[in-house]
Amino acid sequence: MDFDRHCAEIVTQAELLATELADADLTTPVPSCPGWTLGALVRHLGGGHRWAAEIVRSRATAPVPDDQVRRVDGDDSGPLPASWLVDGASALASALREAGPDAEVWVPFHYRTASFYARRFTHETLVHRADATLAAGLEFRASPEVVLDAIDEWMELESLPLHFEFRPEKREILGSGRSVGFESGEHAWFLGLDGPVVTWERGRRGAAVTVRGSLTNLLLALYQREDAEDVVGDLDLFKLWQTHVRFG
Repeated sequence: MDFDRHCAEIVTQAELLATELADADLTTPVPSCPGWTLGALVRHLGGGHRWAAEIVRSRATAPVPDDQVRRVDGDDSGPLPASWLVDGASALASALREAGPDAEVWVPFHYRTASFYARRFTHETLVHRADATLAAGLEFRASPEVVLDAIDEWMELESLPLHFEFRPEKREILGSGRSVGFESGEHAWFLGLDGPVVTWERGRRGAAVTVRGSLTNLLLALYQREDAEDVVGDLDLFKLWQTHVRFG
């Protein structure tokens, strides 16, 4: 998926969420986001779109206040604010297209261009759509190419060495012979845990523990939204790894 597809997908995922949850009760709890209702989730997501759009529009060189992302309280008595949600996604997509993928902006990691926000908010919106649909008792579906890109992004971000600076305890997952594989049909990923940092690559390798399932299941398992369909190998390592995974 390229920059243009990411920009389009931000809006597509918001539109899907708005359609799928059109008749939902906003007071419904979201188990995968403890303490949140569906209304809170939508406010968080819509606020995130607007926060990122401001960063891109202003070419921010420092963090922008994110109260609209973190303050999710509000009135859940009415219908889902579909237009508000889609408008925010559209505004972000427009800001990204106007800026272009190489526009330099502040990013919370080592990335420094607007392309980060295009990809990140594609999958932020995708995964929160999963949170919402599952909370509402609906089946979560997504295009394979979107899920593949989301898994690649998760691998890339979760393996950043920067995480060790904020959570030194994450080093507990590292050790000789340790690795985790993920497989879904012809697709596979390998996480190496036997060096000084976490590494990842596409493809099958002999892993200490391997997780198998549908693409959607792998994505939701990585984000700890549902259990993995099948885990074989060193189950204790898998449990240890899960307890130290925090991205998403």
